[in-house]
Amino acid sequence: MSDSDRPRSPFAGMAGFSTRPAIRVPSRDEIKQMLAAHRLYLETECRQGHRANFASADLSGHDFSGLNLRGIKMDRAVLEGADFTGTHLQRANLIGAIFQRARFDRADLSGARLSGANLVSASLENACLAKADMEFALMTKALLRGACLHEADMSGAQLDGAVLTRAELLKANLRGAGFRNARLDEADLRDARLGGAFLVRASLRSADLRGAYLRLAKLDGADLSEANLYNAEGLTPAQIDLARLSSGTKRLTENELSDFSRLWHDGCGEAIIEAQNVDRNHSAEV
Repeated sequence: MSDSDRPRSPFAGMAGFSTRPAIRVPSRDEIKQMLAAHRLYLETECRQGHRANFASADLSGHDFSGLNLRGIKMDRAVLEGADFTGTHLQRANLIGAIFQRARFDRADLSGARLSGANLVSASLENACLAKADMEFALMTKALLRGACLHEADMSGAQLDGAVLTRAELLKANLRGAGFRNARLDEADLRDARLGGAFLVRASLRSADLRGAYLRLAKLDGADLSEANLYNAEGLTPAQIDLARLSSGTKRLTENELSDFSRLWHDGCGEAIIEAQNVDRNHSAEV
């Protein structure tokens, strides 16, 4: 799969929106009042106050650390360098927002909507992003060390050079995502969907890839030393040959791999993949 074959972002036509000025720049008093109304809205279970709406607002550098902002609307907002350390952002609408160099360490973004968001060089260390929608998010050089991304949808996301050491990506949808030169050492990628993902020169030392779906994943130069590849699906000898393995890498035995390779080169590759797909109820798509 070439770069041109990758999933196309629905936000691609709006690539220039990040360079346009935000529609509004709220004053500090306005921000304070809106946050107070949002707090009341949450405390009274929606009976009083109202949900804060900062859509398309410029809030760059603002300090939101430790606040309860569950369900807040910040779609397409400009929040460069903003501080969300320890903030509650469950189910928040953050679609297309700009969070370059923002801090989300230990923040709870479970179920948040971050599709198309710009998180380049953002820090999300030990953040919770379980079941978050992050399709086509830009996360180049983002810090996600120890983050929980359980069942997150990160299909088509760009994470080149990102740090995901010890991150939990159990059952995450990483279809077509870019992880070039990323660090995924000791990451939990069990049952993750990595079909068509770009893991070129990525470090996956001691990563757990049991049951991961790796059909057409690019593993050129990827470091799989000590990684666990038991029951990984769609993985071919050709892919393995391009990766870097160690004696501690857990995979098919040499005899099993030899048999698999022979079957593959005898023209049975598609049948093997189809059998794997049926067995695991995967669709035929990558």
